[in-house]
Amino acid sequence: MQNQAYQRITDRIVATMEQGRIPWRKPWKGRKCLPRNFVSSKEYRGINVFLLLAMDYESPLWLTMRQVNKLGGNVRKGERACPVVFWKRIKVDEKEGEKTRHIPILRYYHVFNVSQCVGLPGLGEDPGDEAVIPGPEEIVTKMPERPPIKHGMDKAFYAPMLDLVGMPDRGVFERIEDYYSTLFHELTHSTGHPKRLNRPSVAEHSEYGTDPYCKEELVAEMGAAFLCGSAGIVDRTIDNSAAYLSNWLERLRSDAALVVQAASQAQKAADFILGQSWDETPEPEVVP
Repeated sequence: MQNQAYQRITDRIVATMEQGRIPWRKPWKGRKCLPRNFVSSKEYRGINVFLLLAMDYESPLWLTMRQVNKLGGNVRKGERACPVVFWKRIKVDEKEGEKTRHIPILRYYHVFNVSQCVGLPGLGEDPGDEAVIPGPEEIVTKMPERPPIKHGMDKAFYAPMLDLVGMPDRGVFERIEDYYSTLFHELTHSTGHPKRLNRPSVAEHSEYGTDPYCKEELVAEMGAAFLCGSAGIVDRTIDNSAAYLSNWLERLRSDAALVVQAASQAQKAADFILGQSWDETPEPEVVP
């Protein structure tokens, strides 16, 4: 069932990319636009953000068929649901004398956008909060345990051995949004340092071209997307080249768990940079 969940979500992402669209490069403006549950108002997280944003609905509100029915509404005939994932802890009894463990197992369910429904109460109301959206510089300044940022470099990079982010000067970038999206990418890398989130793909200094390195690049891309969204800026530095798409399609097809796991690590990284708490279980999700 877990392998089926990974494959189902990966197939969905691959189908989107085969259309020339990159789900983790789809921008949104501010937290108010993040997908969330219509009933609980809780935001979806991790890979679910990209899955739901890729559906291109104007409303960020989603709910399950059970929730639609409970509210007295209906899903319009012919509408199709979008799969989203959650983690369920399964109790595993260890050998005699050892403690019981709880293992996270990936599961999926289906949700509909409110635009696909009729008869739902309160559709004219927005259940989202009015939290202040931090600007990009505020996010950088307030990052906990932030590594030093050295400007004047000829390229952007994160050096794990030095725990240092290198950046070209701001004036090199055509737009200030490009500067911050690049900086967010490198700061996401930095969260993998042993003194922060201790991500193996960074902490173990993976070589360029290796599988851990490629996964780390996907984590950094997704982390930057989360941060751009939180900062209310649009990242237009989108690479839609055939080579870029082909590279990721090949890797996703050979590793069904890659995109889900990378999105989970990216969510943790963004949470860390934003000074928010995170759960030890990958990509926590409340099941309606």
